[in-house]
Amino acid sequence: MQSVQTLGVRQLSPQRMWLADLSLLLVAVVWGSSYSVAKTALSLVPVLPFLFIRFALTSALILPLVRRELAANLPGTLRAGIPLGGVLFLIFVCETAGVANTTAANAAFLISLCVVLTPVVEGITFRRFPGWGTLAAAGLSCVGAGLLALEHGYRFSLGDLLMLAAALLRAVMVTATKKLTQGRSLDTGALTAVQLITVAALTGVSLLATGAQGLSLPTDVKFWGPMLYLCLFCTLLAFYIQTHMVRLTTPTRVSMLMGTEPVFGALFAMLLLGERVSPQGMLGGGLIVAATYYGIRRENARRGGAPTEQPA
Repeated sequence: MQSVQTLGVRQLSPQRMWLADLSLLLVAVVWGSSYSVAKTALSLVPVLPFLFIRFALTSALILPLVRRELAANLPGTLRAGIPLGGVLFLIFVCETAGVANTTAANAAFLISLCVVLTPVVEGITFRRFPGWGTLAAAGLSCVGAGLLALEHGYRFSLGDLLMLAAALLRAVMVTATKKLTQGRSLDTGALTAVQLITVAALTGVSLLATGAQGLSLPTDVKFWGPMLYLCLFCTLLAFYIQTHMVRLTTPTRVSMLMGTEPVFGALFAMLLLGERVSPQGMLGGGLIVAATYYGIRRENARRGGAPTEQPA
């Protein structure tokens, strides 16, 4: 994996800006599909063993690819990667337990609230006002997600509360990634590996702390098919892209693009689960897309036309 060198602050070219946006939309696609896929695996394995298998396997896949890059700057990568891995662990505990205890539609809506929360968290962290246009776009995105997810009614549950916590933690995660890596020469692949290994280690400790004496690996192909998809695409590929792209652009822009996740979640629900999306749901999806486009244009205008590429 290519290292990101400290080159100084410069403007992203239009080509690189489009690449960043399309890459983040790809993450939204695979994460939108993850709700249905995860539910299948969680029907066979409890939350903590599920997370341990997922992150231990993903760590084993990525570590050989970044061994040299990790050794080249181990102290700096650990200083940034371990705290980010701790936040990521909390996200996945809340998100996975939330998905297991609420509907996929409610989960998609509530996690999309990170679109609203990220400009607030970023503004507090970097002491700058995100702009009324950005806040308006974030609010419109959540209205769209609400129309998409709440078309069949809504009942609050413990799973919903956990998804709210995961949304806040996602906002913290993308902002903290920017804060901890800004101005530092860190390899994105090595940083991603440290985060994934940290999640695997914390999940293993949690299993021991809850009295687990051993880990029985499922043999059902209905578990391993979804698990491999989650490991390769929803974890390894998605978190590499997110970690790399948030260093090239802004946390708010990342969250805006990731706010399209419920749209893709609804699409995969139709394709994989045979669910029907009503005109209300279609209107909600359209609002999310429109809000994302408007929010990115407003942020570009506020920042002088193109996002600034910070030293990585």
